Amino acid sequence: MFRALIGICFLLLTASSASADTDPKLVEQLRHGGYVLLMRHASAPQAAPDKQSADPENKGLERQLDANGRATAAAMGGAIKSLRIPVGAVYSSPTYRARQTVHHAGLGTPETFIQLGDKGSSMEKGAVTNQAGWLREKVSEAPRPGANTIIVTHMPNIVTAFPDAGSKVAEGEALVFQPQGGGKAVLIAKVPIEDWPNLAR
Repeated sequence: MFRALIGICFLLLTASSASADTDPKLVEQLRHGGYVLLMRHASAPQAAPDKQSADPENKGLERQLDANGRATAAAMGGAIKSLRIPVGAVYSSPTYRARQTVHHAGLGTPETFIQLGDKGSSMEKGAVTNQAGWLREKVSEAPRPGANTIIVTHMPNIVTAFPDAGSKVAEGEALVFQPQGGGKAVLIAKVPIEDWPNLAR
């Protein structure tokens, strides 16, 4: 318990000062790999579409990205490629809007986990008993050598697992963690989705 409290305090101190704007070394760090980018899906309206307005692939009529969400996800993916940031494993919530974020970012086909879901219709009821603990463990896992892991999920999942990172995470915002293993990770930056193209300039 004492060690866990120390880790939480350290995370809080780190998060309070980290941002893409204040850390010019962020891109260079990411180019070397070894980090986990935990992000909320891109912009999506709260209301689910009807059959007429739903994407053809959105068979379950789930919430889907709006034009801004699609554009910012694509810009983020383009910036990551332009910055030569290596991406290894990509994990996603099974929700349509999360998978859409990965698709428009050009990150390939993600591995989906119900533990990253929103407890909505896309998830099996009662299938997840400890989403927060599972997510902390996943973020603490080291990526494959020379690459970074990207995890796309939902705001409640992020703030429940990492309450000291802030009470709110904007749509598309990425929290950059340095994994420590054993359920521990250090937050080094928070990058709004709109900032990725700026980093590439």
